[in-house]
Amino acid sequence: MRLWPHNSLPARGMAAFVLSTFTLITIPALPLLGSPILWGILPFTLAAVWGIYWALQRNYKARQINEVLVLDETMAMLTRTNPKGDVQQWDCDRYWTQVTKYEDEGPIPHYVTLRGKGREVEIGSFLSEEERIELFDDLKRALHR
Repeated sequence: MRLWPHNSLPARGMAAFVLSTFTLITIPALPLLGSPILWGILPFTLAAVWGIYWALQRNYKARQINEVLVLDETMAMLTRTNPKGDVQQWDCDRYWTQVTKYEDEGPIPHYVTLRGKGREVEIGSFLSEEERIELFDDLKRALHR
């Protein structure tokens, strides 16, 4: 099972958004062409467009999370690759692996965890609420086969 966050704005859409934002911001400045006032407004316009671009890029990079859960005959192995590239791994004997869903007690509603080998690890915390509920049901079925 492979989990990753939904990216609703692809790279091409982001470029179009930044370009259209720049265009819409500069339209009111068109009457100022040739005026020294334009040079006073231009740095703030460029700073606003750069700020939007920077925020979108940062959000895109923060959502580069990948979780892979492998269930074989005897083991359950979860590998999480974080946005900065560091990898976290957890494994447990499949027989002892427990799936838990915290309805309201976790940091988010329907918080799903795997427990075993003395550790409890989260899985799919970046998913939507409905997706976490479905993930819990799928994990219960898969582990109890």
